Parts: sequence; structure tokens; C-alpha cells
Amino acid sequence: MSPRHVVLPSPIGTLTVVAEDGAVTHVLMDAAKYRPADPDAFGAEASPDEDPFAAATEQLRAYFAGQLRDFDLPLAPRGDEFHQRVWALLRTIPYGETRTYGDLARVLGDRNLAQAVGSANGRNPIAVVIPCHRVIGADGSLVGYAGGLDRKRFLLTLEEPSADHAGRLF
Repeated sequence: MSPRHVVLPSPIGTLTVVAEDGAVTHVLMDAAKYRPADPDAFGAEASPDEDPFAAATEQLRAYFAGQLRDFDLPLAPRGDEFHQRVWALLRTIPYGETRTYGDLARVLGDRNLAQAVGSANGRNPIAVVIPCHRVIGADGSLVGYAGGLDRKRFLLTLEEPSADHAGRLF
């Protein structure tokens, strides 16, 4: 089956959700650094009522409303083995917590991989759901977010325990 997509409004701008064979392959922000240039790569527009789009829409709405901490969607990000390892590791970072690139590199077995981790993190094709926004610089600063630092700041603030989520629905 060829890819299909839906376009959703969100508090961080338009999100394009792409799926193929029943699994989400991309959640892309409208101005993300690594967004594919060819819109045909997203396939035809799908109905937001069909799966996995219905589940993705519902879960993203709940996340932005502060009512969902863990996504439960079939995912199929495309990347090499190293990228896949980094993206799997990102999914283990708990809601409301952060890790540094060096932390992730150490978990992967080599603290010298921090820069490679940063590159893989920046190429995460499933933004928000695979929480690359939870990775920060060694000094605690917000660095390196393909969707822009304002969006990263918004997502981290959204996940703060004391955040007021009123009015953050799509």
C-alpha cells in the first residue's frame, strides 16, 4: 500500500501525519528542517477517520491537552540501524524529563557518539510522538531542534508538572 497522509492543526503549527501499511511513518511540522521537499512523498490525502490517522489525531489532541503522556501508535520510522537505536532510546525518556545527547551516547555504549546522537535526533521523522524534544545540551540549554527552539520550549513547558493545559487543544 502506498503512503497516505492527513494534515492536522496543532498549537505548534500544522502537523502532517503520514502512514503506510497501517503504521505512522512521519509526523512532520510545517517548517521542520528535514521535511521532505517532495509533497508527493506523503501520498494521497486520507480520511482522518481511518486508522492509524484517527488514533494519531486523538492521541495528539490528548497530548496537547495535557491528558496523554505516552503514545500508543503503530510506528514505522525509516532510517538506518543507528537511527533506529537512537529513536527507540528517545521513546524511553519519560514524559516531563530530559536527557542530554551525552546521556544517550553513554546508554548506546560510547560517550563519543553524542554528536551522532544529535544528528539522528534531528532526523527523527516522527516528531512529538518520538520525543526528540526531550533531549537537551550538556549544560541544560535548549539546543538542536529541527522544528525550532520555540517549538521545543513549548513542548517541554507543556510537559512540566505544573503547566496549565487549558486552551491548548487543536
